[in-house]
Amino acid sequence: MHTLYFDLRDTKGQQKTIEDNISAAARLLRDGALVAIPTETVYGLGANGLDEAAVRRIFQAKGRPQDNPLILHLTGPQWLPRYCREIPPMAYVLARKFWPGPLTMILKRSGLVPDVTTAGLDTVAVRCPNHLVTLAILREAGVPVAAPSANLSGRPSCTSAQDVLEDMDGRIEGVVDGGPCVVGVESTILDLTCEPPRLLRPGGLPVEELERLIGPIAVDRAVIGTLAEGEKPKAPGMKYRHYAPKAPVTVVTGAPAKSAQEIKRRVGVHSGVICFDEYVRLFPDQVVHAIGPVEDKLAQAQRVFEALRTFDNSPVTEIYTQCPDGRGLGLAVGNRLKKAAGFHVVEADSEKIILGLTGGTGAGKSSALAVLRKLGAVVLDCDQVYHQMLAEDEEMQKEVSRAFPGVFRPDGTLDRRKLGQEVFMKKEQLEKLNAIVYRFLVPEIQRQLAAAENGVCAIDAVNLLESGLDEDCDRTVAITSPTELRVRRIMARDQITEQYARMRITAQKPDEYYRGKCSCELNNDADTAEEFQKTAERFFKRLIRSVREEKQNRKI
Repeated sequence: MHTLYFDLRDTKGQQKTIEDNISAAARLLRDGALVAIPTETVYGLGANGLDEAAVRRIFQAKGRPQDNPLILHLTGPQWLPRYCREIPPMAYVLARKFWPGPLTMILKRSGLVPDVTTAGLDTVAVRCPNHLVTLAILREAGVPVAAPSANLSGRPSCTSAQDVLEDMDGRIEGVVDGGPCVVGVESTILDLTCEPPRLLRPGGLPVEELERLIGPIAVDRAVIGTLAEGEKPKAPGMKYRHYAPKAPVTVVTGAPAKSAQEIKRRVGVHSGVICFDEYVRLFPDQVVHAIGPVEDKLAQAQRVFEALRTFDNSPVTEIYTQCPDGRGLGLAVGNRLKKAAGFHVVEADSEKIILGLTGGTGAGKSSALAVLRKLGAVVLDCDQVYHQMLAEDEEMQKEVSRAFPGVFRPDGTLDRRKLGQEVFMKKEQLEKLNAIVYRFLVPEIQRQLAAAENGVCAIDAVNLLESGLDEDCDRTVAITSPTELRVRRIMARDQITEQYARMRITAQKPDEYYRGKCSCELNNDADTAEEFQKTAERFFKRLIRSVREEKQNRKI
């Protein structure tokens, strides 16, 4: 079979060519052919979803198990009453907000949808893709298009037309090239036939965005593990091993710095590595695919399938991969990696829980740390460690003295006020001091963390984020507080003038910075330390419980 290739990327204004290609692809679909189509998530292998013979050919072309249901692609919610029944109002609420987009809804199916499309279930998966080319093809075809990912079953999904041709050339009638996929992981699948709604597959729409609109969502255990033998999948991707390259994959979870070191400890010369950009340098002797920066979940989603495919053209015999945390798109990326590994997961973290506390001076970090000590945590006060090192570490003393002459008194002690006047109002001077501090302080804090017993450890650092110590933490907490309260606290604590207190606050970043960068926020607007500590105790108990549950789930 010859596979037709339709290039619908920017053709420099050749509108007629684009329209002709759209019409040709739509005609193939109407006639029962298989056509790979682009979406914002991954490329789909499309067929007329109402044509039983055409749908059966999808399973044959992919080598897909017959009990794995397909998704019907529609042009909008106006098609729902035709192919679904007993549609809850929530479906229209979600469609208005998130369609077109990477959300698939599970609804009761109408009699128009054949059993082969739904794998015999009385429900059907529906979505409206956010891709102008495919929406135009759907409108032109006039039929709903059943379309799983356009890869051979079990292989990594396709995020470009070339990926599709690699797997499907000669097996299908057409491939429509609409450019690279902008999301990179499949759609989020939400079951609306139960209460509360249930997440069946994490995907390109983070569950947090759904919960902000409709409230709590249950998470199916297939998200973190495999279905039991004989259990029937309700949505694509729930049951079978997916996304797997030829070499076996091991997922290493935990804080990025820890998972990178764990992979470094395990790899050999024939190992492949998927890692965050920051850790590529650790693997000079391995075949490495960088998946994106630690904090850039969208880049990780866009690159995850490309990374998994990369190794099939290399001599690697095993693959180790870092795994993002489960927030935002990280849940979907981690799910794809774990499925590629058959849920073979290594936990880089021990039972130790590491919390990082940061925020401006006077916000209440000391009171929060007192609560953590009460709860049994080992507390590392970076400011305290820093001053201890200034008093004892000769190399650090020399570096600071060279950079800031005269800040040490004749007896060798640091004149904190003089150093503060040097740096608090001069950005370049503060950056110079911080560069020295990070070079000496970060390894010492990491050493103390490694030496601590299992349990809860807390790092208190104004510059937790800038120093990179946040990478060692399971959660980072922004301690925030109104400016006027901070001024009064600093004046009373340090016996300084209001002007100097305000100068210190001005030299630091605003609360908005910490809110935007940290995992969570603990606001201190209490009038007394005792009142704040009661709030903080409730906060930290919940947080520690949440982290423990997450670590336990990673082991499942």
